[in-house]
Amino acid sequence: MKKIKRFAALICAILLFLMYVSTLVFAFIDKSRSLGLLKASVMSYAYILVYRLIHRNDDDFHSEY
Repeated sequence: MKKIKRFAALICAILLFLMYVSTLVFAFIDKSRSLGLLKASVMSYAYILVYRLIHRNDDDFHSEY
């Protein structure tokens, strides 16, 4: 279980880094395309946030803390 959590944390860290990079990229590309890409980035962050809120009382979520 610990390896799975480490892997999930690594994936989340990579996604967070990609969101920061995408913000920089959106600043340099055409406005019409960047708005759609920004919406996708915000939606992925919103899905992660909602998942955390829904599963914060799960036993597996807090089993090692």
